[in-house]
Parts: sequence; C-alpha cells; structure tokens
Amino acid sequence: MLAHHVLQKIIILMFTSVLLMMPFATKAKSDISYTAAGAHSSWVVMNKIKPALEKTSGRKITLFGKQSMLGVGCNAGVKSALQQANNQESFGMVCCPISDKEIAQKKLDVFPLALEPIMILGHKSNPVSNLSIKQVKAIFAGKITNWKEVGGEDKNIIVVTRLHCKKRPGHWKTILNKPDKFTTKRINVQSADEMVKRVGDFKSAFGHAGSAWLRGENSNTKIIRVNGLLPTSDNLKSGKYPFYRQLSIITSNDASSELKQLMRQAQQEVFNNPALFSKHELLPIKPTKY
Repeated sequence: MLAHHVLQKIIILMFTSVLLMMPFATKAKSDISYTAAGAHSSWVVMNKIKPALEKTSGRKITLFGKQSMLGVGCNAGVKSALQQANNQESFGMVCCPISDKEIAQKKLDVFPLALEPIMILGHKSNPVSNLSIKQVKAIFAGKITNWKEVGGEDKNIIVVTRLHCKKRPGHWKTILNKPDKFTTKRINVQSADEMVKRVGDFKSAFGHAGSAWLRGENSNTKIIRVNGLLPTSDNLKSGKYPFYRQLSIITSNDASSELKQLMRQAQQEVFNNPALFSKHELLPIKPTKY
C-alpha cells in the first residue's frame, strides 16, 4: 500500500510538472517578440519580408525606421541590436557598412541584405541631366561652383549634403571619402526627407539620397545621370554605377540562435525575391552566412 501511495504521488507530481511547463512553453513561442530600429532604407527591405519572417518564427516583429526623420538611423540600429529585454529580442537595421573595428568592439554580427544606389539629385527645372563622375566629385568638393561650367545656366550651385555616420565606410564616401573634402559652402541636412525638400526648394541645388527614398510625383527634384547612367540595380550589378551603400541587419554576438537563424532567413528572402525590391532599384546580396 505504501509503495502504491508513493507511486501515486510521483504520478501526480509528474502530471503537475507537465501542466506547469505547458504555459511556459506556449509563452516562449508566442509571447516573445522581435523589435528592430534603424535606417529607413533597410526598413523598406525588412517591411516587405516581415510577413514571411513572422510566419516562420511564429512571433510578432515590430519595425521602427520608416522615414527615419531624425537622421540617426544607423546609430539607432546599432543601439537596437545591443538592446535586449525579457520576452523581447532586438536587432538593428543599418544603411552603412559597419567597420571591422566597430564589429569587434561592440560584438556585432552583420547580415548584409542589398546594395542601394545613391541618387544624384538636382532641381527638376535644371537643364543639366547628365554629369561625369569627375564633375559630380568636383561639384561636391567646391571645385565647380556654377552650373554654366557643366553646360547649365549661369547660376551658383547650392550643394546640399547629408554626411551621416562619418566614422563608417561606404555610403556617401563613395563620392568623396572624407567630410573635409566636401565644400564648406554647403547646406547640411539630417535626413533623406530634408535632403529632397531642400533640393526641391532651390532651383540651383545639388544633392544626394538613397534610391529607396521615393521622391513622389509632386517632388521638385530629378535624378541626374552619372556617366549617362541612372542609379539602377542593373547598373550596380554591372559595376558601372559608382555611388552606392550597403543595407544590412545586425545583432549582438550573444543574440539567440533563433534570432540569428531568422536573420539568415531574411537574407535568403531578399536574395530569392529581387522583384520585391525593383521599385527601389535595390540589388540583393548573395548570403554568405548559413
């Protein structure tokens, strides 16, 4: 009888343990969510593949980065990647390459998604529609200061720049590799939205912005060809278009294996569905991490 009584207690304890574990298991799958913050261009990519990622993971994904009005997209992305909380994991979205030094110091894992052409912008009323690479660089450097020097009207060029992430490689550094190489006679802006507005405000303005920022039908800006080429994914792929940046998602080294696997899936989703991003002329990068 005693043995039977002990066995009964063991069975009750085992059954109770299973009941206690069931809510915990459900919570681990459904209650844990993913959040991400960062750059608008990478937000565009992640927002398009978000349904597929949520379906695979069974978890809600919340993205903060649409329009990135404050102009701190990449910095916010790095901060988001390093920020973890109970029942919530985070990753970051960046529009600039992260240097090996920063990756090591902050213990980051980087998952490249796509290359984004950098548009060279002018006012839509400007008769100049094409510039050489040398002329683009010379205008931003302040060596060419009047549109008549490149076949335009006799008007002083108003240079508009957004020299964000100055310590990171790539992005605007494909035009001129250091901030002090740009003319000091320029208007500095803090976001892509402000860039497009300022170039649209001045008929002799000259600026730059990533192709994922759609200017809209009512925009007063136009894209200026570079060496006769538009900033398209095909021209990036051929290596003919010179100005671009790399879009990536990032996590901390100690992020969960589930989150890192989701980042690898994101890479595959982007690479396998280039048509999703053709509107923004983004060139998917072949994943190197599996």
